[in-house]
Amino acid sequence: MTMRTNYFLLLAILLGMLPMSYTHANDSIPKSVILYTPYTKISVSPGASIDYSIDLINNTDQLTNANLSVSGLSASWKHEMKSGGWSLSQLSVLPKEKKTFNLKVEVPLKVNKGNYHFVVYAGNAKLPLDVVVAQKGTYQTEFTTDQPNMQGNSKSTFTFSATLKNQTADQQLYALMANAPRGWNVVFKPNYKQATSAQVEANSTQNVSIDITPPANVEAGSYKIPVRAATGTTSAELELEVVVTGSYQMELTTPRGLLSTDVTAGDIKKIELEVRNTGSSLLKDIQLSANKPADWEVTFEPSKIDALKAGETSTVMATLKASKKALPGDYVTTIMAKTPEVNADAQFRVAVKTPMIWGWVGVLIIIATIGVVYYLFRKYGRR
Repeated sequence: MTMRTNYFLLLAILLGMLPMSYTHANDSIPKSVILYTPYTKISVSPGASIDYSIDLINNTDQLTNANLSVSGLSASWKHEMKSGGWSLSQLSVLPKEKKTFNLKVEVPLKVNKGNYHFVVYAGNAKLPLDVVVAQKGTYQTEFTTDQPNMQGNSKSTFTFSATLKNQTADQQLYALMANAPRGWNVVFKPNYKQATSAQVEANSTQNVSIDITPPANVEAGSYKIPVRAATGTTSAELELEVVVTGSYQMELTTPRGLLSTDVTAGDIKKIELEVRNTGSSLLKDIQLSANKPADWEVTFEPSKIDALKAGETSTVMATLKASKKALPGDYVTTIMAKTPEVNADAQFRVAVKTPMIWGWVGVLIIIATIGVVYYLFRKYGRR
């Protein structure tokens, strides 16, 4: 353009003949490089890991090499930028194109509730981001289970599945302990292998299987079993509950386990019996009876047991009277203990002996026979 043309243009503008927005034909509207992500404000929990996908958009006509950085995060908030599997500090974008990179931000475990603001920079472009921490974080250990209560009989093994979470910044070696009642057996299986300790990486979890076996004669009821995972600096406790349902079992025997005796026909024999509650429930109204040979008598003292707790033994004296007409030999008498829930019996072999008087009678008969023979021999033997 000549000086004359410029003069007339200036004069036209001053006179209002041309609009003020007129620009030189070689001028261009400025365009920029921008950063974009749809998630600019999110809410998370302490210890969360946030993965942002961020676009670096080059709206210029020139190649852009942008230095990447993050500002506003404290040292406890770890972050890393990656693309294509590589850690980034600079990204190059062709004109009118975009490149995507990932920003990973680790929210610390020990953090206060609130809003945290930081900015991602790519050269002169910036992307403000906000993270809302919904609750106050703790620097501790968690020991949890989805099923803290189980039910079964006294012969059952109760298996609980628990999770041990190390919410600290360091690897921890936890000692695994249980405070169970006497006679109970508790076995820990970290990653399903029996052990008394578990090693858990920082901010990681480990599965722990817990097998609980009650004593054989445990009474029916509910039992609390506290278990604990502890190190020198952190610990967590989990309370498990085992509900033992009643099992009815009973045994009838003698103190020495001997189930045989002998008796003289017509005489009596006292037999000491033991009734044992080998189940886990209370036994009530235990009735005693006997299946005996004809003309025999069996009585009991006491005749019944009102109640017998799990694991306890009661003594009963049985009086057996054999029939006077019983012939020598072996007889079987079955003694029974019965409740509405369970029965028990014991078979006794009873050897019957001949009364002593019949032995003496036999001796006298033999002597009398010898005497008669002797008399006859003396009287008629000389003829």
